[in-house]
Order: sequence, then structure tokens, then C-alpha cells
Amino acid sequence: MTHAQLVEKAVHWLRRYRCGVVLSEQACVSGEMPDAIGWKRACHSVLVECKVTRADFLADRAKPFRLKPEGGVGSERFYLTPANLVRRHELPSGWGLLEIRGRGIEMVSPSAKSLRTAAGFRNEMNLLLASLRRVEVRIEPQSITDFLKWKNRMAEYNRGSLPEGLTAMEEEINGFLEPEIPSQFGH
Repeated sequence: MTHAQLVEKAVHWLRRYRCGVVLSEQACVSGEMPDAIGWKRACHSVLVECKVTRADFLADRAKPFRLKPEGGVGSERFYLTPANLVRRHELPSGWGLLEIRGRGIEMVSPSAKSLRTAAGFRNEMNLLLASLRRVEVRIEPQSITDFLKWKNRMAEYNRGSLPEGLTAMEEEINGFLEPEIPSQFGH
């Protein structure tokens, strides 16, 4: 299996893990370039690092954001590898392990849920903003704001109603716009 194939599987896994926004192989100011990272509600991020070989896994330990994990991204952090490439005791503290088993992905070891620090959060924001800027450059001369309002333009063009099959923006389900409901347990 190639690295690109593992990254594709990681992206699909993050979607099934209920991440509404998923990016792959995008750099941030810290120098970290997550293979795949997704965000759930309440800005909870999930990092997946893909390793095809044992040498690649071992080399990952020397990266600056692994040596100083407080600057790393991901509230949860996982390695995704072929089966039996990594042993649980070799994982960095708090990291989880996902393995390719047949056509699927099995969670061999869960991740801690609160690995991200304030510095990691800032690095995630940088990654998101840099990614948005890349989108903006590609859609110029239109702005991101105008691009996101395309349904409004479609309704205007259609004399006030959206074309069949389109949902009005205010009716779209977007968990990132829903207020966070406090848990009775304080989480």
C-alpha cells in the first residue's frame, strides 16, 4: 500500500469518525504537515499520521513537533499503519493506533481526547487560515464570502427561489454553527 492510498483511507476514516471538515497534507506555520486532520463539533480535532514502513514510523519521532508535542496539532492523535507495523508500547504518550485490516480500518488503541494545547490550537488555526487563503487564491477575483453566497445568487437568478434540489443555506445542517451543549459531566 502506498502512502497516498493510506492518506485517502485516513480521510475516509475521519469522515466516518464524524469529522465534518477534513484536510489532508496541508502545512502550517510550525512546519507540521498532517497527513489527515479533521474537526468535529466544539473544535475537537483528530490527527491521523500515515506510516507505510517501520523506518518511516521511527523517523517520525525526530520531528520537532513530536519532540515538543505541546506545539502539535490534534486533540486526538493516531498513527495509521498496515497491520502489525507498530506495537502499542512504541506509541507516543496518548497516541492511538489505527491499522489496515483487509479493506477496513481497525482502532487497535484509542487516543487520549485532550492532547492539543493552546499552542497546538494556534497552529491548527494557522493551518485552517492558510488553507482558506489557498482557496481564495484559486477562486479570485471572487472572494470567499462571495463564493459562499453562491446559493443566494442562484436564487436571485431564479427569481427568488432556489433551483430544485438545492437546500437554502439557513436550512443546511452544519454542526459547526450549532451552539455547544454543556454536558452534565462538565466535558
